[in-house]
Amino acid sequence: MSRPLLALFLATSAVQAVSAQDYSKYSPEALEGEIAATADSRTAVLVPMRDGIRLSTNIYTPKGARGRLPVILWKTPYNEHKLKGSSLRYAIEAVKRGYVFIVQNERGRYFSEGKYEILGYPQTDGYDTLSWIASQGWSNGKVGTLGCSSSAEWQLALAAQNHPAHAAMVPMSAGAGIGKVGRFQEQGNWYTGGVPRSLFFVWLYGVDNPIRAQLPADIDEATRARATLNNDLAALKPKVEWNKHIKYLPVADMLKTLGEPPQTFDRLIARTPDDPDWRKGGLYHEDMGWGVPALWFNSWYDVSIGPNMELFNHARSTTTDAEAAANQYVVVGPNTHCGYARLGKDTTVGERSMGDTSFDVDGAVFGWFDRWLKGDAKAFPDSTPHVRYFAMGANEWRSNESWPPKGTQMMRFYLSSGGDANSLNGGGRLVATIPSAGQSDRFRYDPMNPVPTVGGGDCCNGGIVVPGAFDQRGVEARNDVLVYSSEPLKEPLEVSGFVESVLNVSSSAPDTDFAVKLVDVAPDGTAWIIGDTIFRARYRNGFDKPAMMKPGETYTIKPSPIATSIRFGAGHRIRIEVTSSNFPKFVRNLNTGGPNESESKGQVADNVVHHGQSYVELPVVSAKR
Repeated sequence: MSRPLLALFLATSAVQAVSAQDYSKYSPEALEGEIAATADSRTAVLVPMRDGIRLSTNIYTPKGARGRLPVILWKTPYNEHKLKGSSLRYAIEAVKRGYVFIVQNERGRYFSEGKYEILGYPQTDGYDTLSWIASQGWSNGKVGTLGCSSSAEWQLALAAQNHPAHAAMVPMSAGAGIGKVGRFQEQGNWYTGGVPRSLFFVWLYGVDNPIRAQLPADIDEATRARATLNNDLAALKPKVEWNKHIKYLPVADMLKTLGEPPQTFDRLIARTPDDPDWRKGGLYHEDMGWGVPALWFNSWYDVSIGPNMELFNHARSTTTDAEAAANQYVVVGPNTHCGYARLGKDTTVGERSMGDTSFDVDGAVFGWFDRWLKGDAKAFPDSTPHVRYFAMGANEWRSNESWPPKGTQMMRFYLSSGGDANSLNGGGRLVATIPSAGQSDRFRYDPMNPVPTVGGGDCCNGGIVVPGAFDQRGVEARNDVLVYSSEPLKEPLEVSGFVESVLNVSSSAPDTDFAVKLVDVAPDGTAWIIGDTIFRARYRNGFDKPAMMKPGETYTIKPSPIATSIRFGAGHRIRIEVTSSNFPKFVRNLNTGGPNESESKGQVADNVVHHGQSYVELPVVSAKR
């Protein structure tokens, strides 16, 4: 142990040993001292790409190391050239375990040259970086990619390239790297069910900087390295009150009104879910193949848990690489986006206690890399379950060989009422038998008074939505929210898998949205959100076949599934909410049938949910556990 950490260790009697998960106990200065003591570093090394653009790269090698070593690559669009947070902790742990650890700025970010492109050109820049690493004298030719959020998302399209040096990957919270897979066509989380999500409007304001400062291209490496010690080239943009500005209409002008020049947001907001330009970026699509063993980390209250689990299953079924297909593993926690370091005793997610969520994340990560980059099969044995997930409500970790778990059976609940399901105080019920035909529930959706978002899965949104498990009773008090509840359960019911919903609907508007929410109602009435989804009616025949609705006609809507694991306890009730907005998480449908994102004025829609064939299907593991 180096002197900075040793001094801190001796002053902290409660700390018995230092592991990767313990690093949060130490000051940034102590951790910086530790990486300086344990690693030889080269900073701001310019790695050439095939088109001549050079990417700024920091290389941390174990002190005194000789010979060829395995490499872990952390590629980022964020300001991590000076190590901090997760990248610093993983760098320390990596070099202590005999790995070279590399952090690289994406193209167009900070000290890297070129023009920024969301996801960082994984099929070219990612591939070329792997080739460069494999050719270095200190590399054993095996590279593992690691990172969370944007540092994970670029890995997906790279995995389709099956680079010979790409030995293993650990993508954490990687949903925004998925274009289309299976039942999900979210185009990097830009949409859910064809409805744009607001988080990227906020995120792109902070990340996309087409006018930026750069160092001269001809200075030597040592001078560049010195420059990075005192500069970070970060843009300092005016702060925005996003809770107010997110309401701005038209949506397409939201960043323009902040003085932003035309850039990534303007291109993406103009696309439809089936626009062929989604194929031109760094997104992974299901027909690209898969070639890399992966240890996935996902979470129930993240922005895209559904596509993440769908892609895990897809990668296991790939025919392009049998070894890769056989070596896909996933861990799913109850945490929010990238909150894996917060798994531990007495975990609260949102406002709900999850109990002890402890999981040795870093032990799993480095065991995985030891297996594939060092050839140590015992570090991550074949007996490891392919699926490890936290069952909320039971507050226990489960393991299985598949997702959904083997033995899961779908249980159908129909939406029913006497026409009075409006609000928590209505008569909406979830029933096991088909209700009488001809019954329905009606509500009026006003886009100028949308149903507010309270919790659920989200991230990276400037504070407009706080993700996690929160009580929905305030939302359910509204008359434009249909509330359907089961009878109190006589025994526990564990739901793990993809929750499906089917709605028979009609509307006075040519187009509108239908939002569905799964809720766990405790005996005291607390209504915990478990997951939600939404669907834009014009895409009911396919994202490539938009069609308007006609007044008086009934249509079938099939929203994207909700992925979760929740044990509804004895005395709890299962609840489904149906409405037409969930704002500001999702952009409001203005109900005109026109180009929604470029419009400023909406109209009220009178929407109807018809009983008989409107239902949810829950993947039930067991009535008892």
